[in-house]
Amino acid sequence: MSEQPANPSTAPTSTGRRRAVKAVIPAAGLATRFLPATKAVPKELLPVVDRPVLQYIVEEATAAGIGDVLLITGRGKTSMVDHFDRRPDLETRLEEKGDAERLAAVRRPSELAEIYTCRQPEQLGLGHAVGYAESHVGDQPFAVLLGDEFVKPSEPLLPAMLELQARTGGIVLAFFEVDPAETKRYGIASVEPAEAELTDIGEVVRVTGMVEKPKPEEAPSNLAVLGRYVLPGTIFDAIRRTGPGSGGEIQLTDAMELLRSEGTPVHAIVYRGTRYDTGMPLGYLQTVVQIACEREDLGDEFRKWLGEFVASDASGGPST
Repeated sequence: MSEQPANPSTAPTSTGRRRAVKAVIPAAGLATRFLPATKAVPKELLPVVDRPVLQYIVEEATAAGIGDVLLITGRGKTSMVDHFDRRPDLETRLEEKGDAERLAAVRRPSELAEIYTCRQPEQLGLGHAVGYAESHVGDQPFAVLLGDEFVKPSEPLLPAMLELQARTGGIVLAFFEVDPAETKRYGIASVEPAEAELTDIGEVVRVTGMVEKPKPEEAPSNLAVLGRYVLPGTIFDAIRRTGPGSGGEIQLTDAMELLRSEGTPVHAIVYRGTRYDTGMPLGYLQTVVQIACEREDLGDEFRKWLGEFVASDASGGPST
């Protein structure tokens, strides 16, 4: 682990373009929805059973072949970096106890990827945060993974996005369908059918426009941007040319729309798999319950208890 960027080689694809091998995780926000818990503990380290949200996201990146991850951090968030560091004292104690299972779990974060850090001194929007990655990424394509959502490992999304970007050389997004009343919470796109030669990758669409958090009556569709992007290096110049947008912040959506208007192709994969959203308390609780139910070591007993709890609560009886 280091705070200085590395420069791993990238192998050209059949199109002659280089596939993205670096990921950026913007994680400098204040997480006010989770206060007071996030006063001292970064939201990204809140546990989903026994692993923090951030570890699930880094695991998603490494499963797609990305071994270089840059965390855009903020004040009071150094513990995020610590999570991916070694703990020789703890490892020694577990070795002495013969606890091989927990020892492997403690070592795993440090073995996932090369973790680098960059601090965003002020939180002025997602575009502003991504702009801080320029010295690390350079002019090569890279992935952006937001720090409060991830997908089910058995239903991956990122590999297809990396393949699509390598073929097109442009911007690649991921969409999921939302209730029309919820468009004001997301970046929303207008789309058209993709080129026939791209449809073998998945449910691919060509993006014809994007708008940040539109009112339901002004939304061009109900396709919302999922927190995964694969971007060309030209995004950094576009960010520099992008003024404050929604909420007075530098929006990544606006910078991508600027590139699209200047001819950069923008495509997206419509994701139909399982998406976990830990950005708000309700979604976080739903994620914890869903993953606990799916765990081989906890699922049966937890589902039994949960069913009894719900039945007891519905009947007005005592709950434990």
